[in-house]
Amino acid sequence: MKPISRALLALPLSLALGACSLFGSDAPKPTPLQAVSPSLAGRVVWSARIGDVDFPLQVAATAERFVVADSGGRVLALRAQDGAEVWRGDVGAKLMAGVGSDGRWAAVVTRDQDLVVLDAGREIWRKRLAAPVHTAPLVAGERVFVQSVDRAVQAFDVLDGHRLWELRRPGDALLLAQPGGLAAFKDTLVVGQGARLAGVDPLRGILRWEANVASPRGTNEVERLADVVGPLARAGDFLCARAFQSAVGCINAQRGSLVWSRPSAGAKGVTADSKAVIGFDAVDRLTAWRTENGETLWSNEEYQHRQLSAPLLSGTSLVFGDLEGQVHFLARDTGKIQLRVSTGGSPIAAGLVQSGTTLLAVARNGGVHALRLE
Repeated sequence: MKPISRALLALPLSLALGACSLFGSDAPKPTPLQAVSPSLAGRVVWSARIGDVDFPLQVAATAERFVVADSGGRVLALRAQDGAEVWRGDVGAKLMAGVGSDGRWAAVVTRDQDLVVLDAGREIWRKRLAAPVHTAPLVAGERVFVQSVDRAVQAFDVLDGHRLWELRRPGDALLLAQPGGLAAFKDTLVVGQGARLAGVDPLRGILRWEANVASPRGTNEVERLADVVGPLARAGDFLCARAFQSAVGCINAQRGSLVWSRPSAGAKGVTADSKAVIGFDAVDRLTAWRTENGETLWSNEEYQHRQLSAPLLSGTSLVFGDLEGQVHFLARDTGKIQLRVSTGGSPIAAGLVQSGTTLLAVARNGGVHALRLE
């Protein structure tokens, strides 16, 4: 990774733990899985194959398709119903971030810091960026929005790559090399900048509001590092997020104000609906908070150190994958196991996403597996 002046990139916690295990340290052992008596029925309904995935992949899900990518730069659109290939493209370079897509255009960022946009698999332009990007671009309203690790946000015209605006905030001494928060809320672009969420006019790049998810405290830059990490979760007018190793909180994105914040030392984003906000901490302890006020609903310690993927709420079930390629379905209201489905043994590399009734899990070895409840 290329250095950034005045910035030291922090190693994401998940990678740090992985590095410890590689060097033979006394890393905690994954909690063994308990036997399950399923209360739901579901299975893998189709599978596909891409190359290995060793970057922070975000799968794009639209009404009818999924858009996936592998580390080598191949990008594929697959029909959600049956896995049929809709189109494929190849950007010719290893990827650092992606995929962002609105159903037509798809955007990824290479390790050489090139933003590349595809139309039905055909490259239409690429643009060299000034800083590394770990957050998947957001494609919306014929614009491509990009957030780099130095917290700068840029908007490009999706048709020709013309840069429309750039929003920069004062830099900090330590920056987090991990996917951040970038989402659309009605006519507002919402971005994570440090420990706060900021609402931005997507047409002009002007700040509309900002609200702190956490209030960093500490005696040094490391202890005060509390960047918002992705994914963000929407529940009506609420946007909920995790501040790295600090807190989980929800803001009212219509008003631009904090609703609640609770201490929680985790490194991946949360999922939410009108009933619950759910995430896991640094040791993979699951916690559910009441969406309206942050009251703790339940916690579950049965999946500690299992390297969980980002969680997803699907109906009344919480869904996530683990280091053995298992996909777990838990009851949203109680945290009790409902179903477990194996996808083949390779770690799940990205948070599950949903299109219609189909859930998609992508494994580190490039296995793409669609699941449905029956």
